[in-house]
Amino acid sequence: MRYYFLIFILITSFINLSAQEFTPSRSQKAVAKSTDAIVIALPVAALTGVLVQKDWKGLIQGVETAAATTATTLILKYSIKEMRPDYSNTHSFPSGHSSISFATAAFLQRRYGWGVGAPAYALSCYVAWGRVFAKKHHVWDVCAGAAIGAASAYIFTTPFARKHNLQVAPVADDTHIGAYLSLNF
Repeated sequence: MRYYFLIFILITSFINLSAQEFTPSRSQKAVAKSTDAIVIALPVAALTGVLVQKDWKGLIQGVETAAATTATTLILKYSIKEMRPDYSNTHSFPSGHSSISFATAAFLQRRYGWGVGAPAYALSCYVAWGRVFAKKHHVWDVCAGAAIGAASAYIFTTPFARKHNLQVAPVADDTHIGAYLSLNF
């Protein structure tokens, strides 16, 4: 029994030691900064395009997509508390950068077609790769973020929501928070 305890102490000491010694490389820092810039620039560019075209229906759908993506990501991020690969904090799952960039790309693709959506998806893929490369997220974090963002856009962006008579309602009790989704097939 003592040996198991000693091994446990050695392993946890190694984990804590490695957490204190992680230093990102110059390329990891550069990629992290570029993903930070893209995750802001992509939605700003989408919003600018929507406003220039005076697409008010698209603006509402974009806001709904952004709200659903942000709420879902933050609820999961602060509920699950997964440690980041760089040991900086416990907000790794899901990737907010990936969820925002993929929500924007899917919104643009659904609303305006693949001509606009394909470049946005390419940037979103770079963001997802960059977050893993910079050791800010695990692969499953960025995949979950991408799924949350794309699903939100596909739900709230025409034609899906109108065609299937989508109804969304919040649900909560003393210990749980969620959403009720209803649609026709």
